[in-house]
Amino acid sequence: MSETVKADPSASLGGAFAAALAAKDFDAIRALLHPEIEFRGLTPRRNWEADDPDAVIGSVLRTWFEDSDEIEELERVETDAFADRERVAYRFRVRNPEGLFRVEQQVYLSERDGRIGWMRTLCSGYRPIEED
Repeated sequence: MSETVKADPSASLGGAFAAALAAKDFDAIRALLHPEIEFRGLTPRRNWEADDPDAVIGSVLRTWFEDSDEIEELERVETDAFADRERVAYRFRVRNPEGLFRVEQQVYLSERDGRIGWMRTLCSGYRPIEED
């Protein structure tokens, strides 16, 4: 069963990750990641790999969402279970010096000792949108 979560996305590991990333709360993200995480990501121009929380945060997430990127809203979160994995999809509204954008990511993850131990992320890239 798939659900769209707006009020409390932290009901699952993936939802908690999406909420923490939307807030750029890297301490919360670090707490969600297993010390031996296996992370792989794909963005429109590059493949990403990291095998510990500091690398996921410092080498990947802070590159994807720079200091100048203001995540204005977590517009949508969908969580679901698939076999032994969790699936989470989330969409951000992001403003930076270049304008206003939507960014969507699709993630599969597995829990290890109560944390995210395995994660695969596919990112849409920054897609320009018109001001409301």
